[in-house]
Formats: sequence, C-alpha cells, structure tokens
Amino acid sequence: MSQQTTTTPLTFTVRRHEPELIVPAKPTPRELKPLSDIDDQEGLRFHIPAIHIYQSNPKMGNKNPASVIRDALAKALVFYYPFAGRLKEGPGRKLMVDCSGQGALFIEAEADVTLKQFGVELQPPFPCREELLYDVPGSSRILDSPLLLIQVTRLLCGAFILAVRVSHTMCDAFGYVQFFTALSEMAKGAPTPSTLPVWQRELLCARDPPRVTCIHHEFDKVADIDGITIPLENMETRSFFFGPTEISAIRRLLPTHLKRCTTFEVLTACLWRCRTIALQPNPDDEMRMMSIVNARLKFNPRIPVGYYGNVFAYPAAISKARDLCNKPLGHALELVMKAKSEVTEEYLKSVADLMVIKGRPNFTTVGSYIVSDVTRSGLLEIDFGWGNAVYAGPDYHVAGFYTRRINHKGESGIVVPIWLPCVAMKRFAKELDIMLARDDNDDHVNQEHVLAHSKL
Repeated sequence: MSQQTTTTPLTFTVRRHEPELIVPAKPTPRELKPLSDIDDQEGLRFHIPAIHIYQSNPKMGNKNPASVIRDALAKALVFYYPFAGRLKEGPGRKLMVDCSGQGALFIEAEADVTLKQFGVELQPPFPCREELLYDVPGSSRILDSPLLLIQVTRLLCGAFILAVRVSHTMCDAFGYVQFFTALSEMAKGAPTPSTLPVWQRELLCARDPPRVTCIHHEFDKVADIDGITIPLENMETRSFFFGPTEISAIRRLLPTHLKRCTTFEVLTACLWRCRTIALQPNPDDEMRMMSIVNARLKFNPRIPVGYYGNVFAYPAAISKARDLCNKPLGHALELVMKAKSEVTEEYLKSVADLMVIKGRPNFTTVGSYIVSDVTRSGLLEIDFGWGNAVYAGPDYHVAGFYTRRINHKGESGIVVPIWLPCVAMKRFAKELDIMLARDDNDDHVNQEHVLAHSKL
C-alpha cells in the first residue's frame, strides 16, 4: 500500500535576526553577464525554495552553523560572484546579471523546537515553512532583487535547517548542488572550490538566424475552456513514499516489453494516471505530463564541467483524459518514455530559438503536470561539517520533485510531494492504493473503479 502522511499540526516560534546582505569576501569583476536563452524563459522567472535538514554533530562542538555558513558564503561568492548581483532586462526581454556585488540575503534564526518533534518521516509539507524561509519584504521580485536568500535556523537539539530561495534563471538542480557543494567545501576550510564555476551562457543562446526544428508541445497555446487548470482554493500537499515494494507493485502492471523502463518512467506514468483520475477532467480533455530531462550529456562537445546554468528541457507527453484513465498503465508509460527520448542537443537548441522567436513564452499550464527527479543530484551529500543532510529537496508545489529518502524502516526510496485540491487528494490516495494492491491479472477491477468515480 502507499505510505502517505497526514501531518499532525506542529507549531513553534522562530526568532530571526535582522536579514543581512553578504557580499563577496574579496573584490569581484563589475560586469554585465547575459543569461542563456534557456535560462531566461518565462517558466523559469521565479525563485525556487529548498529545504535542507541536518542533525546535530558532537564533533562540531559549539560551532554555530549560521556563522560557519555565513562566512563560507562570502568566500564562495568570490568565485560565484554573479549570485551577488541583480537581474536586469534588456531589449527583447533578454535577462542579464548586473554583477554589482550587492550581495546575497542571509538570515540567522533560532526555533524553540527539536528535530524529533518534526516526526519520524521528514518530508513536505513542513510546518511553519514561512518562518523557516522568511520572505524578506521586497526581495522576491525577479528584477533588481537578491538572487539568493539563505536562512539558517538552529533547533533546540543542536540540529539546524538550511532553507534556501534562489532565482531559477541562474541555475538548475545540478548547478544549485555545484554552488552549495563549493560553499560546503569552503565551510570546511578549502581555499577554492573543487569544481571551478564556468559561465559561458552563450553555449545555450539562440542561433543566428533562430530556427525551431522540433515539435514543442510544452509551449502549445491552449485555452482553458473546461476549467482544467487547478483552482488554488482548498489545496493540500501530501507526500507519498515509494520504496522497493511500491515500485515492484507498479511494475507488475506492465506488459513484458515495457518492464525494462526506468523507475522514474514507471513512477511518472503511475502518478500521471492517478492524478488525472483524481482531478476528474472531461473525457476529451488533453492532459500533459512534462518530465524535466537533464540534457548535459546530450551535447557534443559536452557542456563544460563547472557550467551551472539551466541545461534541461521538459518535453510534454499528451493524452486524452479518457485514455489515461481507462487504458492500461502501459499507455501512459509509453507516452512518457517517448517524450523523454525526444530530448537531444538539437531539441534544446530548438527551445532556445523558440524563446527568441516567440518572445520567451511560458510553458502550457492547462491540464499540465511537471515532475523532476532530483534523487541523483547530490542534494543529501552537501556537508557543511555536520554530516550529510537527513532531508534535502526543493519545496515548490507547482512541480512534483522526486527526492531520495530512507524511511523509518530503513528502506531507501523516493518521496514525491503531491499538491491537489483536498477532495481530489482523497481520490488520488484511494486510486494509488488500489493500483499498488492490484496484481497484473485484475486490471478490470480498476476499470470499474475509474468509471464509477469519474466522468470518464
């Protein structure tokens, strides 16, 4: 059965010090650095939050993690000085970093709570999240605002929570881990990062002349005729854990020729199907599943080691709601696999060209669901001296981020936060439980369930 959380209310008080701007520890170049045409697309013009949780470590003595990370940040910004700058917008909505050295925002805080009080399963939604990552007034704009905000909150037990908010235009998950790995190395005394940063954003700028050479359903213009964009009232976030038992149960539903698919692919197909059933769209509505695909290894020559900009695409798998809900899971899986396979060097260059030609449009939001696998990104291994994190992952409801976690039973698995209207969440959990409990010989049971509980 699926393992889900219904978080018991936990309230606590966070005492914050005044926010401060941390500037590079040494003088840095004052220059204007254009972002790539992948970086500055409309869909990435936001600040993405992340939560990292660390246990106490007796070996660190009385060291204050906030002081350690603050000092290391100033040193890391010498190498990653664009993070201390501000975004400007030029002709054609082109974004550039004004490397002004104004600094990144930093907040030190203490909370009157222990890590144990958070419960045995550390996963979203986290209580008092707004207190753990304070939105400094005026800091959340895209232009002329800090590109990075860090809050370090110490808990009563000696554990601490590192909460981060970063402009997604600056980096993807791999670039984020590269920067925070550098910061962690300097926190432990390294004079320079083990991987030196590479800017070279021109590598992913549009060609001259720009030419769209691939089909990009993720940017289709779709009118929300049937109201299938999720309303934001009465929303609920719940995390679901998928260990070896759950993944095996899903794989049992697949035909032989699809059993060699990846865990990401089969889990994505499963969530797409359950989510569609839960939302109860009209049978002929088009539903989109967009999977974030890292394209770093797709390029020849390769994207340089140290490049920390965005190097991904999110191709859209498309299906009628009726087919997603009533056909076997293999239908959704084949669509997910096909969409993922479309991402090549040419595909990403085509996206960059599309951005310039069409004015940097947003991705399609109608009937869409975006997922991103960060289980292999190295988030848990970012170590400031207190050891690996016990939880680390983005905390952003618009997309489903797959993160790695070991549960209280010692099982290694994937945690996926799901964000749905409360009534739809109940249907989602019920459908997922039915899918995980069913064996590969009774798919007809699900057919009856779908027909009885949706418009399809």
